[in-house]
Amino acid sequence: MIQPTISGSSRLRRTPYSNRVEEAGVKSYSVYNHMLLPTVFNSLEEDYFHLKRAVQVWDVSVERQIEVEGPDALKLLQMTTPRSLSKMADNQCYYIPMVDAKGYMINDPVAVRLGRDRYWISIADSDVIYYFKGLAEGLKLNVRVFEPDINILSIQGPKSEILIERMFGKEILGIKFFKHQKIKFLGKEMIIARSGWSHQLCYEIYVDGYSYGEAIWDKLFKLGNDLDVKAGCPNLIERIESGLLSYGNDINSSHTPYEAGLGKFLSSGVSESCLAFESLNNKRNPDKMIKPIQISGNPITPITYWVDIKNDSGDIVGQVSSAAWSPDFEVNVAIGMVDKKFWGSNSNLFIDYSENDRREIYIQEKFWS
Repeated sequence: MIQPTISGSSRLRRTPYSNRVEEAGVKSYSVYNHMLLPTVFNSLEEDYFHLKRAVQVWDVSVERQIEVEGPDALKLLQMTTPRSLSKMADNQCYYIPMVDAKGYMINDPVAVRLGRDRYWISIADSDVIYYFKGLAEGLKLNVRVFEPDINILSIQGPKSEILIERMFGKEILGIKFFKHQKIKFLGKEMIIARSGWSHQLCYEIYVDGYSYGEAIWDKLFKLGNDLDVKAGCPNLIERIESGLLSYGNDINSSHTPYEAGLGKFLSSGVSESCLAFESLNNKRNPDKMIKPIQISGNPITPITYWVDIKNDSGDIVGQVSSAAWSPDFEVNVAIGMVDKKFWGSNSNLFIDYSENDRREIYIQEKFWS
């Protein structure tokens, strides 16, 4: 079968690293925030094993930034998230569930505080910038909302610390998880954060300026040659093992933060400044929630679409949204939304994996990594 290709256009943006990614032999892309996101280089499993034993450089420019700057910056950002930002320091990153006025998820970005009146919001796949612009304009807030020229390179894997030290010096190793600090590259000030979309040791370089892209990529590969550095990308298998959610796949605008399993970020309660304060206070005890799921049987091919979960009466009681065979754990791992009364491990549940292949599934207490 001939695989379809993606036709380039001005609506589909390349990144500062696209040339290098293609030279590295990328085999497939997805489209995310109107940009190209690599998804496979060698194979899903080969990329998975390499990520866990060496070091990879990921082009995640698709994590577009929304810059919010001005006296009302914090006010605007807090309106959009139930997580309190009142104690956020200038060198911190926060994972924030982002909601509409009724408490439903519209994104799950990372907020980066650059100063008292300046933030970057590193968004998942959706045009959230228009939500911010609409609120700012409609409420006449004293704030600027725009997309800065920031293109993230993520350094992932157990050897990432060695590569980052060679690149920026030993002092960089003091960064704590979800903190960031300033660095310089070719005289240009940028920031690096101890964060990333995997469960491996990871860093994210917020490359400030399109023109610096290939130079910083090339230097990382030169310094990491003996570390077996390779181009990589977010890995479906490792993501599921780690319980990292994908907005648009596992959660969407029909789910609340509590249904998404993000209640731990709201342990101090819903911020009173959030537009959804009243709505979310009535949604604290969800009837369904994201759960880790094991699928029985032989290795499956990856599932990246919703498959209904049924009980022994044939009733639909949830959906599997992401699934793959885990070589390390030797089981089929999955993420899915499951009705509350079936969270117990003794529930008789199944999916129709294919036309003649019914698989039992088992709700797990925790994710694998």
